[in-house]
Amino acid sequence: MLFVSIVLPSACLAGVAASADLPTRSRVIVVEDAEATEVFRPRLERMRSMVERGLTNLTQKPAIGAAWRTLVTTQDVVGIKVYAAPGPSAGTRPAVVVGLVETLLAAGISPHRIIIWDRQRADLRAAGFVDLASRYGVRVEGSVNAGYDEEIYYSPVRPIIGQLIWGDVEFGRKGEGVGRRSYVSRLVSRDMTKIVVVTPMLNHNTIGVCGHLYSLAFGSVDNTIRFENDLYRMSDAVPEIFGLPVLNDRVVLCVTDALICQYEGEKSGLLHYSTPLNELRFSRDPVALDILSLRDLERQRVAMGIAPTRGQYYTNQVELLNNAALLELGVSDIGSIRVERAP
Repeated sequence: MLFVSIVLPSACLAGVAASADLPTRSRVIVVEDAEATEVFRPRLERMRSMVERGLTNLTQKPAIGAAWRTLVTTQDVVGIKVYAAPGPSAGTRPAVVVGLVETLLAAGISPHRIIIWDRQRADLRAAGFVDLASRYGVRVEGSVNAGYDEEIYYSPVRPIIGQLIWGDVEFGRKGEGVGRRSYVSRLVSRDMTKIVVVTPMLNHNTIGVCGHLYSLAFGSVDNTIRFENDLYRMSDAVPEIFGLPVLNDRVVLCVTDALICQYEGEKSGLLHYSTPLNELRFSRDPVALDILSLRDLERQRVAMGIAPTRGQYYTNQVELLNNAALLELGVSDIGSIRVERAP
């Protein structure tokens, strides 16, 4: 893949706002509630209202039922993709998902047609999502636990042999080409028709942000170790996997859980590297949300006196999002993103 080099440096990213002189190609709705958290814990009673405000403003519909019906039908199976591995404090917060589930149910979606999912069922249980699912009668599942579809896979143009682990489709197999494919989970390819991606505002030590692109892409396929910790490989693989029709064509909504911004620590919950923002961000554009999160993580590091990520490495982190824009997955130019604060 050809990398593009037209990138705003971090200093510019910190202060840039959407310009009226540039064509707006993407909308992001920001819902803020100063009382959304208390001592780094979400206040459950505030979440549904925030979700309703975000969805009605994004879809420009007056009521939550009508808002959801612009995105899904009662015949769809809606998969809510969370990022559970960091736990309930640093990962996707269950309270946010409660707001989504309650409004889906209010819109007439059967609980049996709602699936809360991530890569590992054990992570979902530890983060509290299994209990949540039981309370509302919705399904919960891990993409690894569901097994993989050997007819749908990602194979990079430049072959990369993976270090296969137990659970990967080709683990233990021998022969030419083994380890070159990443197979899509049957949970994605067979069980759901629409996907809502909900990710925390959390740093990633290699690509900058554990955002929507990364969460859905690497949560949906096996044989990902060959890409992890290699920025250049991930800059190709993450957008290309997300762009698979079985994934990208089913994504109808992305929500950034920006209640807490954790700017250091990655999968470890480190509250001393966290700042409450008390926001939820809604968009149809995963790239726009991820570039805004990358910018704001940088802002928090600067504000807290931590040396910001600068130079070529930071530029390459942004290039992952530029690669996604080249694949028409969304907008990576902040000047083309219209950020609206919901009343």
